[in-house]
Amino acid sequence: MFELQFSGARISMGLIVVDMQNGFVAKGGSYDKLGMNTPPYREIIPKVKDLIQLCRSLDIPVFYTEAVREASGIDLLTKIHTLLPKSREERLKVPICVRGTWDAQTIDEIKPKDEDHIIIKRRDSAFQDTELRVWLQSVGINVLVFCGVDTSICVETSIRDAFNLGYDIILISDATASGIKKLARVGHYYGLQMNFDRFTTMVNNLNNLRNKRLDVKDYKQVIDKFINEFGLLDFREFRQAPLQSV
Repeated sequence: MFELQFSGARISMGLIVVDMQNGFVAKGGSYDKLGMNTPPYREIIPKVKDLIQLCRSLDIPVFYTEAVREASGIDLLTKIHTLLPKSREERLKVPICVRGTWDAQTIDEIKPKDEDHIIIKRRDSAFQDTELRVWLQSVGINVLVFCGVDTSICVETSIRDAFNLGYDIILISDATASGIKKLARVGHYYGLQMNFDRFTTMVNNLNNLRNKRLDVKDYKQVIDKFINEFGLLDFREFRQAPLQSV
């Protein structure tokens, strides 16, 4: 598994692929039938595929989320909520991603492999009433790399929950898509936000670092460059120094 320890910090990554299912992404899926803006979802498929392949090559575990509903309708929002926006009306006319159907399956282009992990979720967050947190803790993952759909709904909700549970966050901007042109405020508040090419460079540099024996001077320069490049707080200071009251 991909893991790196330095200067009192530890990085152990896992990739979260959010809801890349036929019902949301594919032609002929529920969203497509409803006339929703699905072309942006299909445009990111090559980047998501490349990202998954990169993570597998570096032994970074891959977790797929699949949002499902029951055919009986017992878990529909209208069973629980009274005050729903009218914009939700269209999505109530067609059963979306019903459990056990083609609609609910991950698209063929990025099908999970035997070594991957599938998280079945009922609501927006990958953490709400799922086993994801237990699985991440069991293998010691503390940095989550996010891609998938919809950036402004399920991806962002999962990121907020992950951050508040103590995970570090990386959002791959060109491997996520939304029906509206909006990205989560990851780079300003929750963690790192970068495109696939920059992530590739970053993770390969980290991989090289964990495989090299550097002297103290070179080691410090590498860490300084990493912190400055991504606009991070210097974890060497707050991980090793006691907190000061304001």
